[in-house]
Amino acid sequence: MAPPLRFGVAHDFRCPPGSPYRLQDVYDQTLEQLRVLDGLGLDLVWFSEHHFVEDGYLPSFVPVAGAAAAVTSRMRISTDIALLPFSHPIRLAEDLAVLDQLSGGRMELGIGLGYAPHEFRGFGIPVSRRVSLTEECVEILKLAWSGERFTYAGKRYRFEDVQVTPLPVQEGGPPLWMAATSPASVARAVRFDTHVLPQGPRRVVLDDWRAEVVAEGRDPDAYRVGIIRSFLVTDDPERDWPPLREAERYRMRVYSRFAEEAGRGGKALFLEEDRIPQKVVVGDVARCAAELEAFIREYGLTDVVTWGSAPGLPPAALTPSMVRFASEVVPRVRAALGQ
Repeated sequence: MAPPLRFGVAHDFRCPPGSPYRLQDVYDQTLEQLRVLDGLGLDLVWFSEHHFVEDGYLPSFVPVAGAAAAVTSRMRISTDIALLPFSHPIRLAEDLAVLDQLSGGRMELGIGLGYAPHEFRGFGIPVSRRVSLTEECVEILKLAWSGERFTYAGKRYRFEDVQVTPLPVQEGGPPLWMAATSPASVARAVRFDTHVLPQGPRRVVLDDWRAEVVAEGRDPDAYRVGIIRSFLVTDDPERDWPPLREAERYRMRVYSRFAEEAGRGGKALFLEEDRIPQKVVVGDVARCAAELEAFIREYGLTDVVTWGSAPGLPPAALTPSMVRFASEVVPRVRAALGQ
C-alpha cells in the first residue's frame, strides 16, 4: 500500500538585485506564511540550497529549518535538495539530530550531489569528488544516528571511535530522500534505500527506479515519491499570472546559467524529452485540483510541493494562492483520491 498523500510548500529565500523589498522581508514573510499554512493543515515545507548567487539564494537550510520548527507544530521539514558535498558529515548529523529534537521528530533530508561548477570552486572542492563525498556522507549519517560508537575509513572521510549526541527523535534518524536525475542517481537511491525526488525523463527516474527496487526484492509502493510543481490558484489569471511568469523566467535563467556552466551533464537536467512536467499550473480551484489529481495519478506521486515564493516577488504576494491551495485544492484532491 502506498504511503498517504502529502502536500507542501517550498522556499529558497531570494531577493534579486533591484527588488522593491529586502531579503529580511523574504525571511519574515516566509515564516509568517508557514505559520498560516501549518494552521491550515499543509503537510510539508521543503527548503532548497545554492551558493554564491547574487539574489541571496538560501545557502544553509539548518537555521531556517529551526525557525520553521518554531512557528509550526505539524508540518514536516525537509530539503529539495541539500548539497551534501559541501557539508561535513558529523556536523550535519549533529545539526539534523538537534533539529529533530527541536521539531519533535519532524525532520527529513533530501539529498543531492550538486552540479554548478562555481559552487565547487567557491568551496575549493573538485567537482570530480561530488559522488564520493555524497555517498560517504550518507553512510556516515546512518552510522551517526544508530546510537552506537563507530569508526569509519573512506576515501574522503576518516573517523575513529565517534558517538554523535544527541540522537534524533526518530529512530534511525530523519528519513532520507535522494534526487533522481540519471541512471547513476537512480541506482544510488536504490542502493541506499531512500525515498526519491525524480526530476528528468520518466523512463529513467521513475520507471527504471521502480524496476530496480523490484529487482532488489522490495516494494516500490513502500517509498515516497516527491516533486516540486507550482500551482497558482486564482480567479483572475490575467491579473495574477504575468508577475509570477516574470519571476519564474528569472528562476529558470539562473538555473540555465548553472547548467550552461556545468556543460552537457548540467544541460541534461533540463531536457524536455519525456520529462516529468514541472510547469506552473494557473487557474481557479477546480482547474488546479483537476490538474493536481491527474498529475498524481499519472506519475504515482506521494508528495507534491508548490513554490510558496518566487524570485522578484515577496512571499506575501503568493500567500493568498497558497491559502487557497491548502484550504480548497488539497481537500478536493484528497477526496477524489480516496484520502
